[in-house]
Amino acid sequence: MGEREFAHGGAGLMELRDWLLQKTGAAPGQIAVAIEMPHGPVVEMLLEHGFVVFAINPKQLDRFRDRFTVAGAKDDSRDALVLGDSLRTDRKAFRQLAIDNPVVIELREWSRLVDELQQERTRLANRLRQQLWRYYPQATELADDVGDDWFLALWQKVPTPAAAAKVTEKTVARILKDHRIRRLDAATVLQTLRKTALFVAPGTTEAACVHIRSLAARMHLVNQQIKEAHNALDGLCAGLAAPDEESPSGQSREQCDVAILRSWPGIGRIVLATLLTEAAQPLQARDYHALRALAGVAPVTRQSGKQRFVIRRHACNRRLQTAVHHWSRVAIQHDAAARRRYDALRQRGHGHARALRSVGDRLLSALCSTLKSRTLYDANRGSSQISVKQ
Repeated sequence: MGEREFAHGGAGLMELRDWLLQKTGAAPGQIAVAIEMPHGPVVEMLLEHGFVVFAINPKQLDRFRDRFTVAGAKDDSRDALVLGDSLRTDRKAFRQLAIDNPVVIELREWSRLVDELQQERTRLANRLRQQLWRYYPQATELADDVGDDWFLALWQKVPTPAAAAKVTEKTVARILKDHRIRRLDAATVLQTLRKTALFVAPGTTEAACVHIRSLAARMHLVNQQIKEAHNALDGLCAGLAAPDEESPSGQSREQCDVAILRSWPGIGRIVLATLLTEAAQPLQARDYHALRALAGVAPVTRQSGKQRFVIRRHACNRRLQTAVHHWSRVAIQHDAAARRRYDALRQRGHGHARALRSVGDRLLSALCSTLKSRTLYDANRGSSQISVKQ
C-alpha cells in the first residue's frame, strides 16, 4: 500500500506513527505490526502508542518467504508482504511483544554488562599471564587468577626477580593482610618468587613490565566495575522483591517470582538476574515448553519415514543457556534429586554436558510448578517433581 523512509529520531518516529494511522484509518489497537527485531526504539514507540506488535525469528521468516518465491529473491517490499500475510494466516508462529517492567529493563542491561566485563577481564588476564610467562613464570604459581587485586598489588611491589631478591618479608605480609589472603604466607610467597630466574635477553624484562603496567591499570578498573555491577544486580533484584506500597494486601507476581527463584539451590546473583531478564515473558506465563526451548535444553527430533534421531538444540538464547548450565552444575552439588538424575544419566552413558542439560530440563519443569503454585523450593517436594520424570 505504500513505502516511506523515516529519520531515526523522535520526530521521524512520530511521522511513522501518523503515517500508519493515516494509511490504515484504524485505531492503534486494531493495527497488528509484524517485525523481525523484537526490541529497540521503533518497537517501543509502537507499543507505547497502543499498536499490537508481533516479532518473528528471521529464520522463520526465511521459511515463510519460500511460500512466495522459490528463486531465493529477497527485498524489503517482498519481506513486508511476507510478514503481513504470514501474520494474518500464521499468527501462532509469532510472539506478541509487551513493554517490560522498567526495573527488568535496567536489570537486563546490568546483567549483560557483567558478562561483557567478565569476558574483558578474562582477555586481560590471559594477556597478563603471557607477559609474566616471558620473564617471571614463578609468579604465576602463586595464583590461578593473575587478575586478582592482591596479585596485581604484589606485582607492583615485586615486578621482577631482581626486586624479589630485595623485598622484605614484612612488605609482602602487609599486602597479604590488606587483601585478606590467608592461604599463603609471606615466607612461601618469597620462596616462590626467588626461584631460579629465567635467562632473558637484555630489555625483555623492562618491555614486559611496561606492558603489564598497562594491563594492570585496565584490570583494576574492570575489577572495580564488576564489583559495582554485582552491587547493582543485588540492588535491583532486592527492588523487585521489595513490598509494593500500591498492593499492601499481598505480594505482587514479580516479588513472588524473585523469592521463589532465590529459594532454589544453584540460583545465585548471576543466574537469578539472567532468568528474570532473558526469560521474562515465559516466566510470567509459566510456560515451561517455551522456557526449555529458549534455554536450549529441549532436544530437537528429526524424523522421516523409519529414520528418527534426536539432536541437541542450537537455536536458543546463549545467555540463558549458560545460566541454566551453571544452575544445573551447582544444583547437582547441593540437591539430592538433581544428583540422582545426573548419576543415572551418566550410568546410561551420557556425557557430562548432556546430563547437565537433562538436569536443567527437569529443574525448569519443577521451577514452573513452584511458580504456578506460588510456593518456595522444598527439598522433599522438589525431589518428587524431578524424580517423577525420570
